[in-house]
Amino acid sequence: MRLEQARAIVAAVVDGAAGPVSVFVADSHGELVAAATMDEAVPDTRLNAQRKAYTAARSDASSTGELADKVRGDAAELASFDPFFTFFRGGVAAFENGRRVGAVGVSGLPAEEDEALAHRGLEAAGLALR
Repeated sequence: MRLEQARAIVAAVVDGAAGPVSVFVADSHGELVAAATMDEAVPDTRLNAQRKAYTAARSDASSTGELADKVRGDAAELASFDPFFTFFRGGVAAFENGRRVGAVGVSGLPAEEDEALAHRGLEAAGLALR
């Protein structure tokens, strides 16, 4: 994930948000490239956005929602994951030339809206969803 891509993602998410959100853009290791918290966003949204991006960057799924669906009802598998992983929708992996380059996490709105904003950010940066 290049800085210019991360900045484009942040701008697209902030510009498209219907309410205050936090957005976190991570590299392929789940580490910070760029982030923003909109005015009046609930403080918990920062950590939630970070965890969503981290999970989408480091898991084998293309999104946190996909990962949640995969482990639903399997307590043993759920307990085996990295404790920083989250299974809330709003984290989406970014791919470039078929290679995972990072992820975006959005938090602050209903799950479907968070995920849609993450997709919007990736599209604005010219990154694929898989």
